[in-house]
Amino acid sequence: MKKSFLTIGVFISGIALAQNPLFIPPALTGTTFNLTVQNGVTQFYPSVNTPTYGINGPLLAPTLILNKFDWVTMNVTNTLVGNGNSTTMHWHGLHLPAMADGGPHQVIAQNTTWSPTFQVLNTAGTFWYHPHGEGKTDLHVSKGLAGMIIIKDNVEAAITLPRTYGVDDFPVIAQTKSFDILNQIAISTGYDTVPMVNGIIDPYLDAPAQVIRLRLLNGSSGRSFLFGLSTNANFHLVANDGGLLDTTVTLNRLLLSNGERAEILVDLTGLQGDTVFLMNYGSEIQHGIMGADSVGDGFNQVPDYYNNFLNGADFNLLQINVVAQNGNPVTTIPTTLAALNPWSESSATVNRRFELDTLSEMFTMPNLAEGPFGINRKFFDMDSINEVVYLNDIEIWTLHNKTMVAHPFHIHDVQFYILDINGGPVPAHQRGQKDVVLVMPGDSLRFITKFEDFADDSVPFMYHCHLLHHEDDGMMGSFVVIDTSGTGVPEMATLFTTDVYPNPASAEFTLSMNGFSPGGTAIVTVYNAIGQRVFSVSCTEPSLKIDTRSWNSGVYALTVSQDGNTSSRKILVRH
Repeated sequence: MKKSFLTIGVFISGIALAQNPLFIPPALTGTTFNLTVQNGVTQFYPSVNTPTYGINGPLLAPTLILNKFDWVTMNVTNTLVGNGNSTTMHWHGLHLPAMADGGPHQVIAQNTTWSPTFQVLNTAGTFWYHPHGEGKTDLHVSKGLAGMIIIKDNVEAAITLPRTYGVDDFPVIAQTKSFDILNQIAISTGYDTVPMVNGIIDPYLDAPAQVIRLRLLNGSSGRSFLFGLSTNANFHLVANDGGLLDTTVTLNRLLLSNGERAEILVDLTGLQGDTVFLMNYGSEIQHGIMGADSVGDGFNQVPDYYNNFLNGADFNLLQINVVAQNGNPVTTIPTTLAALNPWSESSATVNRRFELDTLSEMFTMPNLAEGPFGINRKFFDMDSINEVVYLNDIEIWTLHNKTMVAHPFHIHDVQFYILDINGGPVPAHQRGQKDVVLVMPGDSLRFITKFEDFADDSVPFMYHCHLLHHEDDGMMGSFVVIDTSGTGVPEMATLFTTDVYPNPASAEFTLSMNGFSPGGTAIVTVYNAIGQRVFSVSCTEPSLKIDTRSWNSGVYALTVSQDGNTSSRKILVRH
């Protein structure tokens, strides 16, 4: 691999040479969170206004601090202006009902508020939230819609760890962005040549001379980061995507792909007055990973990849100026953390295989480095369900990457444990709970998970590549969780119910909604047995007649939602 080092002054061409204090997003606590998605203006460069998006501000979003087992309500109001600027809000990594997940099916229209309520069931850890609209994720995240979620619980509280937000416990949202000649944010380009942390170019952080906690999030659209310290000193991994590990893992490099999180402890004891840089060691990133010096081969290339001087280069992300200890310093590194309880391979009852592959839309050969990409040779379809999962099943998923680029695979709803990579052992730093895993070109990887607590036979969860332009271009699938035993937790606590009659139906049936909010609107959707949407309408009355004469005989799933409440029914059509 090529070895190069870029200073900040080089890669921003002499603009914004001065150091800038790291922005620490404000923390919100409680059980009701009011989040306004809005347009903003940010000066990434002096005297240059760049249009951005933010939540409760012009760029990025507040950090949400949640407590395990609390019931919380998220009031997300979309005030974005511009044609067709609907959005969604996905709570990445959280285990919650499908209706509250914030995937592409939970659209927040302009000038409306979406208010999901759910119980916090995840263990303590670092998560995040961002839009997930169909074909819009890259645009909305790149323009600034992303924020961190911190979950606290009693297990984490009993461990001696830095946990004073903004004092010894810091959010680090690492991103690279592309700017056009007018210094406006651009997407779907290989020129993401501007690194930033928490929306700040060339940032510095004054950190105390003690053990500090960095909550790392790769919030980039397409670049992986290989984190390390400029001194090559060790740091200590205590948590990854789903929360605490069982024991601390000591490292001097940590690769995070898009959407992955990690919590590391950095011991600055005795270093007062020194400066340490958190760096990306791009020269050490493995071939095939976005951010390495090369991806693909002579015939399969990512456009403009080799013109981006960040690829394969080492560069600073965050300057850490070590200052005096605070009044209550943590000066030790814990070794024992939280108990993990992975499922045994023998307990799995279902095995599924997912091919990460290319699809050719024309009569041309697909590009194995640039796509278009699919999963099991299918593009995402809003009106189809790709997989049907049963509540409380333990499953093993095999991911096989048949392309020339590494794909970060993310699944909604659950955390998983990696079983093996190409039949070999899992590195220590990847043995905890995960919801994103990077699958290298040619690799096969297996993970095990359990689909518990939440079932909804008509509202799907997603799985997809977290390279955002891959996701937007269709490298995504959906699954529903079906409860056949009646033991699942209801999707929402509600008095909102539905009746359908006659059932079975032949020519038509009547839908009656109990608990309908007068003056409100309900969304009525019907899917057939293979997950295709056959009917959808907005209804302003508590009853509705639906014509079934053009439908094939068979079983259909009807879902009705209003004001965050949902009710589902099975309908049998006979002709």
